[in-house]
Amino acid sequence: MAVLRRFSLVEQAADQIAARITAGEWEIGAKLPAESALAGELGVGRSTVREAIKELRGRGLVEARQGSGVYVTALERSDDWEVVLRRADIDDVLEVREAIETAATSLAATRRDSGDLARLRATLKKRADAEHGGSDTELVDADLEFHRTVVRAAHNPVLSELFESFAPRVRTAMVDMLQLAPDDRYRHDQAVHSEILDAIRRRDPAGAMAAMLGQLESDRRGNERAVTDTQ
Repeated sequence: MAVLRRFSLVEQAADQIAARITAGEWEIGAKLPAESALAGELGVGRSTVREAIKELRGRGLVEARQGSGVYVTALERSDDWEVVLRRADIDDVLEVREAIETAATSLAATRRDSGDLARLRATLKKRADAEHGGSDTELVDADLEFHRTVVRAAHNPVLSELFESFAPRVRTAMVDMLQLAPDDRYRHDQAVHSEILDAIRRRDPAGAMAAMLGQLESDRRGNERAVTDTQ
């Protein structure tokens, strides 16, 4: 096995493992060798192998099973965006969400019309009701509906399609976060959602983007803490 020496070791390691999978060295359902074994074969560190496996998960070729190992799930890379999202780490999905929604929020502050404002106020009210008396799933659904309305106010159909593609995965993660959290500190962030709406109303793209980024970063930190609290 050739030792990897060029610049992007993670990508090269992923490509070499993928080539071996495609060549049939491991069948679908087969368990990959341990990190240490793959690291020795490729001439890289275990951390590089770990990141390469993460890359292969994103390609839809393998899946990691907690306490068991990494298993082959496909012999060729999947270009299906939904498959990629299902297999991707939730942290990666949330990073993509931040990029898409902050851009959409800035555009919404510029392009929104009176109808968009009315819909944003209505969805924000539903979110407030769910925050104070709804179940975890009701709050998450109301929250996502507000965010969906913000994205639609950007009047860019591609951004809306991108939002809809990752919304189901985000919904699952948010419900899990609320159920895993030891208290309800992640439930009460209505104020920052009001700030987002107010900045859009004022046609303040920078303020709207900053408010949205702060809220989404808080969600991502909440997801990380909720998982840590259960370990």
